[in-house]
Amino acid sequence: MDYHIYGVPRLKWIKIFFLAAVFCLSTHAHASALPRKPSSSSNSPQINSNSVLVALLDSRYTELAELVEKALLLPTLEDAVGKHNITIFAPRNEALERDLDPEFKRFLLEPGNLRSLQTLLLFHIIPSRIGSGEWPGGLAGDPTHGTLSNDRLSLASKGSGMKSVDLAAVVHPDAIVRPDGVIHGIERLLIPRSVEEDFNRRRSLRSISAVLPEGAPEVDPRTHRLKKAVTVPVGAPPVLPIYDAMAPGPSLAPAPAPGPGGPRGHFDGESQVKDFIQTLLHYGGYNEMADILVNLTSLATEMGRLVSEGYVLTVLAPNDEAMAKLTTDQLSEPGAPEQIMYYHLVPEYQTEESMYNAVRRFGKVRYDTLRLPHKVVAQEADGSVKFGEGDGSAYLFDPDIYTDGRISVQGIDGVLFPPEEKETKPETKTSRAAKVVSKSRRGKLMEVACRMLGAFGQDSRFTTCQ
Repeated sequence: MDYHIYGVPRLKWIKIFFLAAVFCLSTHAHASALPRKPSSSSNSPQINSNSVLVALLDSRYTELAELVEKALLLPTLEDAVGKHNITIFAPRNEALERDLDPEFKRFLLEPGNLRSLQTLLLFHIIPSRIGSGEWPGGLAGDPTHGTLSNDRLSLASKGSGMKSVDLAAVVHPDAIVRPDGVIHGIERLLIPRSVEEDFNRRRSLRSISAVLPEGAPEVDPRTHRLKKAVTVPVGAPPVLPIYDAMAPGPSLAPAPAPGPGGPRGHFDGESQVKDFIQTLLHYGGYNEMADILVNLTSLATEMGRLVSEGYVLTVLAPNDEAMAKLTTDQLSEPGAPEQIMYYHLVPEYQTEESMYNAVRRFGKVRYDTLRLPHKVVAQEADGSVKFGEGDGSAYLFDPDIYTDGRISVQGIDGVLFPPEEKETKPETKTSRAAKVVSKSRRGKLMEVACRMLGAFGQDSRFTTCQ
């Protein structure tokens, strides 16, 4: 008698049961062969309410906690806490609110500088637990510890018990203590070298790109002054050429020097000129040059004014032996002493080394002088520098008598005069006069000839006198 289960014979029921068992076994084997998905607890450890990260977010260090959230560092710190204890150095809120440079803080919060912000914050975290009782002191052990930013922090302890981290003092040691870490309060923000270099690089590029092109300053040809005032930074060269800043002429007294506190005076030119004149007197052999600058002319006052306004000068000072060779006729003409001295003033700052290197490299060098448009020629001769050409030349005799960065005094053994450029003019005038005389003589002869022909009774219509 066959058994029926819901109308199915027994043999067929056994066959169905066997197929079902085989299907279940194959399904189980297939499921065990598939890779298991890791559980959330194995990948990102669960952070409980007693964690040091939760304590940081709920602590009084709100500025640091806000920066950690903006830097998207919570997953990284959760992973670090799951692997080992950590030590966090938390700057006080005032260090991040008021004491921090606003430009640097703006740099950190820019979206393009997220990596710099992350590096800065990870620089404050050490992947190990260092309590106040475990602080290194003296020379025992390694005082530096690696941080999560792959940089190293130096921990130190003074004899008075004051602890420090790099340049920051620890004001609240063990401020927050949890099973997975500890937080110490410090007085200031710690900045790694890489972030500082990145900030300086970005700031320099921004300052370069922020410079707006401006036109050249306009100079009033009547007054030789700027039509529009220009602000010159301290230490920068003046905007006007030195020739426009000079006094109108040797017969007019120069304007008084503004001094270092004036609108354009950044240097105490009057004191510097006094110093170099005193140096000439103490050096010996240059008394005549000092006397001309102070007593015979007003060049000392004008030089002080020029130096106060930011100009530099090189003085080619003839010694007393050279000045004694000047004749009375050379000094008696109006303005002659000023013109002689102007030709010995170079509106550049030159030393013996710079001038000798220039003549060695370029052969002949022409330096501008304050006596326009004449230039003084310098060239190498006998291992020194020779100024001028021909018989009126002078050698560098006493180099670097006075050098202060604004005024340079170089002693020479002769008085320099600009080359004469008027040798051909008398010849031109003579030839023109001779030509005029010959024309007037020929006219006289023609007039006499006409009169003689008229006396003989010839018709004037047929003469060449018509």
